[in-house]
Amino acid sequence: FQLAGGIILGVALWLRHDSQTTNILYLQLGDKQAPNTFYVGIYILIAVGAVMMFVGFLGCYGAIQESQCLLGTFFTCLVILFACEVAAGIWGFVNKDQIAKDVKQFYDQAFQQALTAESETSNAKTVVKTFHETLDCCGPNMAMEIVTPLWRRNLCSNNSLLKSYAESSNCHKKIDELFSGKLYLIGIAAIVVAVIMIFEMILSMVLCCGIRNSSVY
Repeated sequence: FQLAGGIILGVALWLRHDSQTTNILYLQLGDKQAPNTFYVGIYILIAVGAVMMFVGFLGCYGAIQESQCLLGTFFTCLVILFACEVAAGIWGFVNKDQIAKDVKQFYDQAFQQALTAESETSNAKTVVKTFHETLDCCGPNMAMEIVTPLWRRNLCSNNSLLKSYAESSNCHKKIDELFSGKLYLIGIAAIVVAVIMIFEMILSMVLCCGIRNSSVY
């Protein structure tokens, strides 16, 4: 259980500090910050991983000492963690499409400003270029890819510009791929943790009952 907690914590920290997501979600357009709803799920995973490691130690020590109190506390913590994970899973399932949608809206707003005079008074061009370089894309959607206006030279890197001619590399698609892949990993981690928790709850109660029955004799 402690090992699983360490793995979950490691995966969560990797997702938190992944260069692609941090480059995008740390952007600021004028006074508006990029949507960071994605990090809510990451912080939940970090907390779950850290608590799992502590609770695992509590259960191990309770089993060694054959303490019903510690094992009961271990079981209670597992139930609370399991309930939190189910709630987080429901929240993630409900918001999985909204996360990418919010990021795409932020990109579209920056893109529109970059094409107008507003870009002179804001950092819209910098924001758009960061999206293009990080995701290796050029332009928001297929409609913009049909034409080849001058904005491509100003806002797209040479690599993403050449790639956009060879294949569909619009940024909306890349944003969807980025966050769907990350959420897929979070979902796998959550399922693994849930299965481990169920077995741990069963085994801890069996052990606790066994200690109680043996103390009678």
